[in-house]
Amino acid sequence: MTSEEKPPVVELTAEESWKYVEKTFHGRIAMSVAGEPDIFPINYYAHDGVLLFRTAPGNKLAELTVNSHVAFETDGIMSDEAWSVVIKGTTRELELSAEIEEAEKLPLKPWVRTRKSRYVELTPTSITGRFFNLGPEPDDED
Repeated sequence: MTSEEKPPVVELTAEESWKYVEKTFHGRIAMSVAGEPDIFPINYYAHDGVLLFRTAPGNKLAELTVNSHVAFETDGIMSDEAWSVVIKGTTRELELSAEIEEAEKLPLKPWVRTRKSRYVELTPTSITGRFFNLGPEPDDED
């Protein structure tokens, strides 16, 4: 099948979308507090149906404490195809020492040289994804 024969956009199932999430380790988390949107880049680890990320005390953690409902996006772009996955869900900071000990065993390290001692879990309530076959805009047909 040539690139012109492939559909330009393919809706992914939640299961297909999750496979992309598991193979990627960075994205953006969006939240809203008092009607003000905010978005932060994060690196994460997907496992057992949840996303886990580390953070430090500050705006992100404070905002998640006020409103645990978030959106998350991760994507990938290659030369002739791309994909995007959006997860909506709720977050909670891990507080039990057993949970934190288990999280520390996972391959999740901060990318930036800062201390990020808090673990946050994002539990999806919905997962949507799209796959894009890239190419030029089609010619107009008269």
